[in-house]
Amino acid sequence: MARNKGKKLKLLKGEKIMYCVIIFLCALIPILNVYTSAIVTRTNIDVEELKSNIEGQKEENESLSMQIDELASLENIQAIAKEYGLSYNNTNILQIK
Repeated sequence: MARNKGKKLKLLKGEKIMYCVIIFLCALIPILNVYTSAIVTRTNIDVEELKSNIEGQKEENESLSMQIDELASLENIQAIAKEYGLSYNNTNILQIK
């Protein structure tokens, strides 16, 4: 029996397409993995920046709330009334919160 060493293996048209698709996917999957990781990282950075902004706004709101309470204190109202020559009448004061 003689063997043909120079014989080439012929691929069918469907096999060629399948191999091309597999090679394309093997190249595309790592690229997409890096791309999606970069997007997730950027999104996490944006979320942390928003959390930081929210915390800063909460602190500012608390500070302003304390200033409101300080300005609405009875002593402050009486001092301002005396400064403008007004009399303090508790029944005429409405407090809105």
